[in-house]
Amino acid sequence: MVAAGALLLGGCALGQPQLTDAANHAVRSRAHISLTSLRANGHGLVLPGEPVVVQVADGRLTNVAVVGPDGAVSGSLSANSLTWSSNSTSLQYGATYQITAAAVDRTGIGTTFKKSVTTVTPSDFVSADVTPRSGDVVGVGYPATVTLSRNIDDARKAVIIKHLVVQINGVVGNGAWRWQSDSIIEYRTPTYFPANSTIVVSANLRGVYIGHSTWGDSNSTTTYRTGDAMVSYVNMTTHKMTVTKNGKQLLVIPVTTGKTGFESRSGIKVILTKETKRFMDAATGGTAKTSANYYALWVFNAMRLTWSGEFLHAAPWSVAAQGNTNVSHGCTGMSSANAALLFSQSNIG
Repeated sequence: MVAAGALLLGGCALGQPQLTDAANHAVRSRAHISLTSLRANGHGLVLPGEPVVVQVADGRLTNVAVVGPDGAVSGSLSANSLTWSSNSTSLQYGATYQITAAAVDRTGIGTTFKKSVTTVTPSDFVSADVTPRSGDVVGVGYPATVTLSRNIDDARKAVIIKHLVVQINGVVGNGAWRWQSDSIIEYRTPTYFPANSTIVVSANLRGVYIGHSTWGDSNSTTTYRTGDAMVSYVNMTTHKMTVTKNGKQLLVIPVTTGKTGFESRSGIKVILTKETKRFMDAATGGTAKTSANYYALWVFNAMRLTWSGEFLHAAPWSVAAQGNTNVSHGCTGMSSANAALLFSQSNIG
């Protein structure tokens, strides 16, 4: 008891209680802030293909700011205040961003987060050109086509396709992309595109690594429409073209197609170009000017079906053969009146 009294007296003489080690240090917040989305290359440079996402564990975010060369990057806080995401899906190339955030834990004790990140600087860029163009009205057979500004290695082609999206009337289409060359990709649906529909093609290449220090330069959106479903069926045996509109027969046209040695090719073809007047020279297809099959003449209401030279066009010189004999050099010929009517009803594609 005497010893205990001495201890008590000693304590009172100090004028304050003894504190534990935990009380001698500032109380730290349990909230933990992290940057979750940005990926870096082997040199620590950020790959600019993702939105900036800041999240907190064991707390809630109270403030987030991302500032780059053009000022603050806009973003939004989730309803539960656990995540902040930038509205932009990609940062600029070759730029430095300052990221700051604040949060509090469940007891109200705060913490802060600061980080500076720098994005990669590409050696070269790849851009995408989409056809049809925005505002175009095309036929239901026209494929959506993306032409890239440079050839793509086979190893990176699948990456490119992952960033191409086609929506039909607001719904992602059920078609597929196919490489026509190392720089051209076409999208087709299982049959035809639906008539009188809105097509949106998104090429989201900004922040996409192409290879060889090359990156996609931007994101683009192209919006166009399909018109009525004008689908025509040519029977080269009966020499008839059946023209349908939205699935209903519109008219039957007598035609002539390629004669022996110049047979028109079978298959599904789309109208590639429309020209009210076109000069045709057989020499461009390799026919000698001394040949009996040589011709050079103007044709009207010409609609190209193949880049090798097949057209639908008016052929008033062969009206007698139309409907009974194939006498052309591969084109599908018809009367001037029928060609004008078909021309007026048809869109490219």
